[in-house]
Amino acid sequence: MRLPVVAGIDGSARSMAAADWAAREATLRRAPLRLVHATPPAPGLVMPVTAAEAWQQVGEEVLQHAVADLGERYRDLVVRSEHMSGYPAETLLSAAASAGLLVVGARGTGGFDGLVMGSVALSTAASAACPVVVVPGQAADKGDKEEAPAADGPARVVTGLDAHEPINETADFAFAAARGHDALLRVVHAWALPADSVSPLMLDVTEEDRATWEDQELLLLSDALRAFREKYPEVAVQPDVRLLHPAVALLTASSGADLLVIGRHTESGAPEGRLGPVAHAVLHHARCPVAIVPYAG
Repeated sequence: MRLPVVAGIDGSARSMAAADWAAREATLRRAPLRLVHATPPAPGLVMPVTAAEAWQQVGEEVLQHAVADLGERYRDLVVRSEHMSGYPAETLLSAAASAGLLVVGARGTGGFDGLVMGSVALSTAASAACPVVVVPGQAADKGDKEEAPAADGPARVVTGLDAHEPINETADFAFAAARGHDALLRVVHAWALPADSVSPLMLDVTEEDRATWEDQELLLLSDALRAFREKYPEVAVQPDVRLLHPAVALLTASSGADLLVIGRHTESGAPEGRLGPVAHAVLHHARCPVAIVPYAG
């Protein structure tokens, strides 16, 4: 049986946009969709019974509405719901342990105006056992328009790949996503000197030197992609070498994309529950859904 796609919902428009994205993804994967709502512990030691029951009822209504809405629009999709007691981040991390994918909104009902990324999204992206897709707030305003590719071309998936040390898990996820969405895959390899020695955006080099470097790195990138192209022959690949800081390169390349795929190091030496600087920057500034794929090694 295929592992479920799990979506966390709290009743906000942002979480419903994430649940809709998860429903489309589950449909493509032919996997069940599991909607999870967490009711956190009540503040204080004692909560009146009527208030506690009302709090639980709100959660049940959120789930019922989501199941009915998604079931109506995705008739072939198996949708299950689960109302759990606990803090949202901890609850979703527990659910992710038996999921193929976890989908969350960038922000939920908490936070404040101007906040781009909520604590639940950051916590799950940094610690989940399975890949996590964070759907940005802009998706809540797009509605069903996201179901169709952009008018100016096919769907696009973007991923970053270090041609010198390619990460198999991240590349596999990106290629599989491109195949599932019948999308063009743009693979970005970027490099820049430390920001304290040069401009953080672009190196000041001659056009001739830049062209030479790009040719060399493009050959390396082509070599790194060879095995994945053989594994996914149906995926159209666009190699993209950029003399930019990796975060800037990925954000630039993903403008108008349908999905941006990045990796998260999970080795014992890596800080637990923390994202690297590139992932952190991408999550805070990307305007498309971002997939964070854990990898070891």
